[in-house]
Amino acid sequence: MNPETHLAAQAAENLKKVRETRPLVHNITNYVVMNFTANILLAAGASPVMAHAENEVEEMVSFARALVLNIGTLDDAWIASMVKAGKKASALGVPVILDPVGAGATKLRTEAAKRLLAETRVSIVRGNASEILALGGAAAKIRGVDSADSVDAAAERAVGLARELGVPVAITGAVDFITDGKRVVRVANGHPLMGCVTGTGCGATAIVGAFAGVDADPVSAAATALAYYGLAGEHAADGAAGPGSFMVRFLDALHALTLEEVRHGCRIQAG
Repeated sequence: MNPETHLAAQAAENLKKVRETRPLVHNITNYVVMNFTANILLAAGASPVMAHAENEVEEMVSFARALVLNIGTLDDAWIASMVKAGKKASALGVPVILDPVGAGATKLRTEAAKRLLAETRVSIVRGNASEILALGGAAAKIRGVDSADSVDAAAERAVGLARELGVPVAITGAVDFITDGKRVVRVANGHPLMGCVTGTGCGATAIVGAFAGVDADPVSAAATALAYYGLAGEHAADGAAGPGSFMVRFLDALHALTLEEVRHGCRIQAG
């Protein structure tokens, strides 16, 4: 079995495990996307919980199979909760998925993301090209929380960042790029309408968290999660009139995709 066929089969296997085991994904995420992210996880078969109070995050993460930290709407209290939850997850061996939303746009966001990387054992960083460039210390073109850089422009920096931090990096875009500094995987699934609905990027990170809860290999977990997620976007776009109908159809597609459709529809390229 060639690497691409193996990873497509692994995507189906990971989705099967998610649907069978319903891993609890603890999200400390932003106000804008909480509801949509929870629905995305439910549609995929996972179990979401949104909990950011500092006096409960350690207890909550102890029940979880993955912790997703999303810095989209930050303040000092949320940063403290993220650090506390991240340290507890690290001590328990619970995978931590970091979404550095808007890193590079403001000092607060960039420093918060770097602090989380320094003080917790992050398993996967999932961001757009500009966010990854900013974390790698390069100049980034960013509009608010949206990327103005291409995936290709950030690929080399992502490889270096993954090596430096010892943390796999996943850049999402027209073709997703996943690396642990040695291995490189590209995922060609997706549709432009995914960029027209707020929260689809954050939802991708949550799905990576769900897959990381059932797949111990972070590169495999990220690549297979993003392939499944992008394939759902393709199915949702077929017949959608625009972003509104696409959003509803996207949740339906995440729920309805069969393992066979995932096995044959995921376009994952290794190397």
